[in-house]
Amino acid sequence: MESFIKDYDKIIKKQRTLETNDPLDRLIAVVNEAKEKIRADPSSVNSSLAALGKSIKTVSNGISEEHKEIQGSLSKYSKAIDKKFTADMMAAINPHAFDNKENILRSTIAMHFIRQGNFEIGDTFAKETGLTVPDSMRHQFMEMFDIVAALKEDNLEPALQWATRHRSGLEKRSSTLEFKLHRQRYLQLLMGRQVQEAIAYARKNFAYFGNRHTQEIFRLMCSIIYMDHIKTSPYADLIAPNTNADIQHMFTRDFCSLIGLSCDSPLYVSVTVGTQAMPTMIKMASIMKAKKTEWSQQQELPVEINLTDDTKFHSIFACPVSKEQATEENPPMMMGCGHVICKESLQKLCRGSSNLRFKCPYCPQESMASQAKNVYF
Repeated sequence: MESFIKDYDKIIKKQRTLETNDPLDRLIAVVNEAKEKIRADPSSVNSSLAALGKSIKTVSNGISEEHKEIQGSLSKYSKAIDKKFTADMMAAINPHAFDNKENILRSTIAMHFIRQGNFEIGDTFAKETGLTVPDSMRHQFMEMFDIVAALKEDNLEPALQWATRHRSGLEKRSSTLEFKLHRQRYLQLLMGRQVQEAIAYARKNFAYFGNRHTQEIFRLMCSIIYMDHIKTSPYADLIAPNTNADIQHMFTRDFCSLIGLSCDSPLYVSVTVGTQAMPTMIKMASIMKAKKTEWSQQQELPVEINLTDDTKFHSIFACPVSKEQATEENPPMMMGCGHVICKESLQKLCRGSSNLRFKCPYCPQESMASQAKNVYF
């Protein structure tokens, strides 16, 4: 992969060089030079035009060579990629995954456009596929994007108003968004050397958060001492460059949470997870093809897919007896002794009788299936 990265960097460098020396700028410069000569000496019009023709031809040939060079590099790079990655992705795809689920897929795509702020595209897609996007959902996301746009311009007022209106919902989710917004507004005043205004703002708005954010409020007030050189002070973290981006992400997450949606679009998450899993799935498919076997277990893969932390949403339980992952049909069950196994393993141990006593596989205590309780993660 390192060789591909190096070749890619070379192509980007060539492209940037070409953009820096804009071909049109060079041609314009040649034409302007000829115009100045003719204006200064009208009698030299023929010789100037002849020289202009030669200059344009020279510049054009140079541009052509530069484009040929970059196109040649792109062609070689493309062929190298095709040669390196010869795996057939179709082997890891289930062509029947969305049978009778077309409406779900279309609805997911339409909502993805709307969640990304592409309202016109989302509405057009929904109209052409016969879907109906609730106006309330559309208006909610329009409000969200308006507030995010204001945050990008360091305008905290719309977000503060929204957080105040939804204070109870945010507190139920243990969100610190409202305090973070007030903290950011206080720092804006402080960095703008409006010290008295900052102190007045703190007195008015920090009191409500005193019990939960005592130490942080204490640091905010003490930072006034280092106002002139806060970047080199112990309080430099208060004005970290990524603070605004963190607040935008926190606002988006909490906004979506309050309307019962995940922070990221389901389509985005699905494509991300699919991309991460694709190499493993292709390898698994090639092995099965070579061994002429098929995987028949439903709702479960024969291999573990390593995903990033931000794409893990549910706890996973693997039965210590059967070594199989729990499912809705085969949920985890806790026996009287406190040990947990899957329902199918429990049924085998009790031989199908709910009142038959059996010994726990992991301790001396005896249990009955009737005593077992479902465990929810």
